Amino acid sequence: MQMPAPSTDVLSRKDAIVARLAGVLPADALMSDISETRAYECDALTAYRCPPLAVVLPSTTQEVAAVLKICHDMGVPVVPRGSGTSLAGGALPTADCVILGVARMTDVIETNYDDRYIRVQTGRTNLSVTGAVEADGFFYAPDPSSQLACAIAGNIAMNSGGAHCLKYGVTTNNLLGVTLVTMDGTVMQIGGAHLDAGNLDLLGVICGSEGQLGVVTEATLRILPKPEGARPVLMGYDSSEVAGQVVTDIIKAGILPVAIEFMDRPCIEACEAFAKAGYPICEALLIVEVEGSPAEIDAQLALIMDIARSHNPVELREAKDAEEASRIWLGRKSAFGAMGQINDYMCLDGTIPVSALPFVLRRIGEMSKEYGLGVGNVFHAGDGNMHPLILFDANKPGDLELCEAFGADILRLCVEVGGCLTGEHGVGIEKRDLMHVQFAPADLEAQMAVKDVFDPFWLLNPAKVFPLDSSAPRRAA
Repeated sequence: MQMPAPSTDVLSRKDAIVARLAGVLPADALMSDISETRAYECDALTAYRCPPLAVVLPSTTQEVAAVLKICHDMGVPVVPRGSGTSLAGGALPTADCVILGVARMTDVIETNYDDRYIRVQTGRTNLSVTGAVEADGFFYAPDPSSQLACAIAGNIAMNSGGAHCLKYGVTTNNLLGVTLVTMDGTVMQIGGAHLDAGNLDLLGVICGSEGQLGVVTEATLRILPKPEGARPVLMGYDSSEVAGQVVTDIIKAGILPVAIEFMDRPCIEACEAFAKAGYPICEALLIVEVEGSPAEIDAQLALIMDIARSHNPVELREAKDAEEASRIWLGRKSAFGAMGQINDYMCLDGTIPVSALPFVLRRIGEMSKEYGLGVGNVFHAGDGNMHPLILFDANKPGDLELCEAFGADILRLCVEVGGCLTGEHGVGIEKRDLMHVQFAPADLEAQMAVKDVFDPFWLLNPAKVFPLDSSAPRRAA
């Protein structure tokens, strides 16, 4: 993975840049000593690290605007950062950049239950949005696995999803409006507290733009009444391909569960050792959850159980109460931490048509043998959002590069079967140079032309998303 060389001009002006920033921020909101900035040298893609020039932690939209205006005037790159949970290197700094973190921006600004929305500062964590409204019978639907820590700012940047996105959609389906600060310090209001906004769909452009167009400081989010009830069922199979076919058959039957989650043997074994959820040790596990009234749940689960039985499961377990439901979900919610206890791993994020699941799972298994690296699969099967975890030894020379090559081949496979490079983790640096696989030069040119409008000097997150050879003329201008 390559990053552009830092600007010697910017580095030579560090003292002047820090002095300007100190003039618009409280003393405790600015860090420039490497002993402090090193905490921001990477995000959750920890294989790559670089301490930034400085770190700013504003508390208001006005402070964000002031910081961006200074950086714009002084030609300083800015890397926006939510909670640093990005698995694609979206918040990786360069030595000449200012990290702009929104972690202190956590206020709930407005809650409206009649119109079913909440307005928050974007440093607020995903789970705490639901926490602000659940006592009144509401919730915020997108639920990434990192929801305890990840910030709404990052969710918007990467268009994050989660286990329940099959029914409720991902961030873009639950985002109503934003306050956006562009690189020159201009504050824009886009969308609002209503289902749709007139004129151009700029909200659709902003959501998923990975900090390329501006810094989102406030968000208006759709909140929903809690469902009357929910119940999961656990299914075990002796083949990943068979489990993939079960997913396809459930979707083909016209049933819309709230979630369909998949885990294969390596993940099952790791989760059992870590969380002791009582999972059967088999080749593949599905967790299917439905919700509604008791009658609706019974009717949906009856159809799902019939489909499950037709594929000869090694285990079929329906939760009878809240405790059993919690245990069914326990292992899945612990999967990423559990896998991290047994090996270094790289988590991918390709998305495929659901009908291609059996074939793709078989090919990943074949490629695992070809590369000599283990792989565990845990993902949102209902919408085809794959999360292969490639196991490698970070201390073994060449293993990281081998892992990256394996991952690139998996992502190429996703595109070949009609899918795409990312479902919710974003492109960042991890998939940046694979964008040529999915997009023609004219496609990339159109996307970069949009960035030109919002950020003509390419100062916001400039080395991310677009292949370096494609963006080089703009970054050098």
